[in-house]
Amino acid sequence: MAYLGKTVEREMFLGANTKLKKYAAELRKNPTEAEEKLWKELRKFRLKGFIFRRQHPIDIFIADFYCHKLKLIIEVDGEIHESDESIEYDEGRSAELEKHGIKVLRFKNSEIINKIDLVIATISSSLS
Repeated sequence: MAYLGKTVEREMFLGANTKLKKYAAELRKNPTEAEEKLWKELRKFRLKGFIFRRQHPIDIFIADFYCHKLKLIIEVDGEIHESDESIEYDEGRSAELEKHGIKVLRFKNSEIINKIDLVIATISSSLS
């Protein structure tokens, strides 16, 4: 692995602390069915030069998937994200990340599991 320097690391993680990085590593060990399915598809984008990272710490958050080149986060939302409280939290989280110039796309588990082609088409349209 090449040394990228502190500036690139700071940009990629926006100051995420060591504890958060360790927690993200733990999350990578236990993906949901939807996360696993989406990850298989996102890895194909490497051929186009877009590298996605799983459970990537950014600032005080952990993004399900992150492409630094695009400054794009993809979130996979399960049923827990359907409550009013969760929706409000997710909107605030997205707004905070967007302040850093990061775009956030959200998909429900059911969309990924049942309509993966539509999800990939939506992500592909964000590449340009």
